[in-house]
This record gives sequence, structure tokens and C-alpha cells, in this order.
Amino acid sequence: MLRERYVIAGIGHTAFGKLPGRDTLSLNVEACRHALADAGIAKEEVDGVFVKVPTSAHQFMYGQKVAEALGVMPRMGGAWDQGGAANITLVTMAIGAIEAGQCDVALVCYADNPRSGNRAVYARPRGDDAAYGWLSTAAGYAMIQRRYVHEHGIGAEALGAVALASRRHGADNPHAQLRKPLTMEQYLQSPWLVEPLRRDDCALVSDGGAALVVTSEARARALGVREAVPVLGFGHGQTSWDVQLRPSLTRTEAARAAQTAFAMAGVDPANVDVAQLYDCFTITVLMTLEDYGFCPRGKAGDFVRGGAIEFGGRLPVNTSGGLLSETGMPGMQLIIEGVRQMRGTARLQVPGARTCLVSNQGGTMHTHSTLLLGS
Repeated sequence: MLRERYVIAGIGHTAFGKLPGRDTLSLNVEACRHALADAGIAKEEVDGVFVKVPTSAHQFMYGQKVAEALGVMPRMGGAWDQGGAANITLVTMAIGAIEAGQCDVALVCYADNPRSGNRAVYARPRGDDAAYGWLSTAAGYAMIQRRYVHEHGIGAEALGAVALASRRHGADNPHAQLRKPLTMEQYLQSPWLVEPLRRDDCALVSDGGAALVVTSEARARALGVREAVPVLGFGHGQTSWDVQLRPSLTRTEAARAAQTAFAMAGVDPANVDVAQLYDCFTITVLMTLEDYGFCPRGKAGDFVRGGAIEFGGRLPVNTSGGLLSETGMPGMQLIIEGVRQMRGTARLQVPGARTCLVSNQGGTMHTHSTLLLGS
């Protein structure tokens, strides 16, 4: 079993928001430098570099460009595209490579600059159906949310509860791009983006970079790492069908990803003390709570009621603000906050937290990855 044999030894990130003049290479380098310093590991120890490609500007051989910018010649590395699910996937790829003896200390990193650069990827036409209005990432999620509301009859307040939690947590995070708390009245009055999605249902568009150092528990101990966080389990799931072709819009392969991760870790949802759930849109959090088994199908609206997913609630979610408040730079920041919670150093630290679940998701609920961290 791989449980607790591998660790996240270091975390690092840049500023988040609008960062004019910064390219993705410089952002990756800065984030990696901070992660290595956090781990107390010299750059010369790194022999693996696993990179998520920039969403807004795919580049050929991008992983090697990042390694060159870092001044590292890895034994194994490269770039991976799986949308927002790629960050956890890269952690598991790094663990697999270390387990197979292909590298010993890996950097996992991601950077993008769509806010100051080109955000057109988020608004692009979606195939032939663009002639009928199928444009933008938001359009697909709007269809999913419409169907979920039709099937389960939830009110707008359930979606608002997700937005309020992320915004409350982000307001307390000095690194967050959006530090404005939100009331339910403000949420209900926020303008439509793509109906039924309100502006405050939607993730931010952000520049920034983030990175992790992944290695074995034994290597971390030998290198004197003081705050290594063990990986308890991980899992993945994917659908190959685009939104309009799916037999169901309200069930996703996140359930498969979660089952695999829980089985590896030897825990179940009742053992999770804090969760960092991919919140590109508020509907994503409600569906993920159900897919992961935190509540029955169609009951996520009841589950989040009354501040249950806010700090101090029964399952605090996205304690640094998530994609709705901290940064829309997808996925890696959720892992970093999970590490902080397990170290006991988060700004909104959940008392006694010993297990953290992190979810990543890519495309329009196409790809899913799950990570369970221990203290």
C-alpha cells in the first residue's frame, strides 16, 4: 500500500489576481522557489518536474521549458493537460514515478495568466453546437445546473450558501484575490452571467502560480523536512462524453474517483474533518458533496444550509476561499490549503483536523481527481 509512504514536503505560490508583465514561466519559477524553500530542500535534489499546461496558452514541450527556466535537468518530467483535474493527477504521477525508481524528489507546478493575458479559452465556441449558442465554459455548467434544479427542486439559496462560504473564508485570507464577504441578499441580487448562473456562482479569472514538492516519507526524513504531510489516498474518474451527449447531467465520475481514494486511505466521508472542493461554479460543490457520499442524492441543498460548510460548521469547505474567492487559477491552491490544514498552520485552522479531502475537476465535469491528506 502507498498510504503514508509519500508526502507533500513543500508548498509555494505567487500573488494571485492581475499580474501584468508576468509570463507563465516566471510564475512557475517563483512558485517552485517558494515550495523548495518551504520544504528546506535544495534545487539540486530535484530530479522530477511535473507541470500542468497553462489553460490559456498551450505550448509545445512546455514541461521542458519550465525545467530549463528552473535550471533543473530532471530524470523524468513533462506537461499534462486534464483541465483542473491535472494538479492532483500530477501528484499521483509523481508518486508513481518515485515508487518505480524513476525520480526521487519531484516538483509539481502550474501557472497561468489569463487575467492580464488571453482569457479567450474560457469563451470559445463549443463545436458545431456553437451555432445554437453553445459558447463558453459557463454555458455547459448552466445546463448542468438547470437540470440539477429541475431534478431536485433546490432553491437559489442552496447555491448561495456555497458562494457565501467561499467568500467568507476568502475575506479572511490576505492572499485572496477577492476579499469581500457576501450576504445572501447580495447573492440573490447579483446579475445573471449565463442564466441560471449568477455572477457570484462563477469562479474568478486569475493570474498566478503554485507548486508542491513531492517525495517519499523516507527521503523527506533524510533531507530533514520538518512539515511533511502524508498522502493517504488518491483516485481518478473521467467521462468521455461532452455535456450534450451524457445520459445524466447530475451524476459524475467524481464518485469513482472518491471511492478509489477512500479505499486506498482506509477511511470514509465520516472521517473527513475539512474539505477543499473544486468550486469553478457553485453547482459543482453541491454535486461533489453528493458524489463523494457526504449526503444523499439531491440533498446537498439541505447539507449546506445554515453555515454547515463554513468555518465552524460540520464540514468546513474551501477554507482559504477556493476558486470563487482566493484565485480562479484552478486546483493547486486547494491542495496547498489542504496541506496547511494538516500542518495546523491555516489562517482559518479547523481545530483538531486530521484528515483533509481535496477534489480537482476539469473541463465541464469531464475529469475528476481526489486526494486525501493526513496530519
